Amino acid sequence: MSASQLALESETYPDSDGKPMADNTTQFRWITTIVGELEDMFRDDPNVFVAGDLLWYPVEGETKINRAPDAMVVFGRPKEDRGSYKQWEEEDIAPQCVFEVWSSSNREGEMQKKFAFYNRYGVEEYYLYDPETGLLAGWLNGGSGLLPILQMQGWKSPRLGIRFELDGNHLSIYRSDGRRFASYIEQAQRADAAEQRANAEAEARHHAEVEIARLKALLAEK
Repeated sequence: MSASQLALESETYPDSDGKPMADNTTQFRWITTIVGELEDMFRDDPNVFVAGDLLWYPVEGETKINRAPDAMVVFGRPKEDRGSYKQWEEEDIAPQCVFEVWSSSNREGEMQKKFAFYNRYGVEEYYLYDPETGLLAGWLNGGSGLLPILQMQGWKSPRLGIRFELDGNHLSIYRSDGRRFASYIEQAQRADAAEQRANAEAEARHHAEVEIARLKALLAEK
């Protein structure tokens, strides 16, 4: 596709809906945590695409039919950079899993529109979390549309293998290996702690080796 064709395509299907990704730091932290952890989970699978706040156009020619999930996962599509997700260019594969993080500025009507969109265009799993109130909801498509998951406490995603746990208003999401989803800061703290442990273990091994060498030298002198 030529540069002029790309420019026309971008004008026809804008890469932004003009709305901010997040309205506050809490919502932003949750969105980046979910997207980052999902990307890490599938980093070795070249055919799982993960994105955050990316416009999804399900119908060719219908430029006003779009939504930008806070996070979405598409199985069967390559890890390539995209300005938007045009489904007809993606072997007509719809995102199977989407996440929305509620903020105080979200309106009930807007969330209902998002639900109707995800339900109509083939999402298999839809999860909604409100960090302020602790509301956690999920829907699963059993073939006849999205139906509510009646018990989200301890729910394990069929597609993703992640598990949801609520402690009061606080949500914890666990990967299949039992590791909890962590923010960038928490990941950095984990990495620092792991490095400190590794350094301490290396130093201990060094001291042990030095002591063993000293004892061997003493025994050799006798």
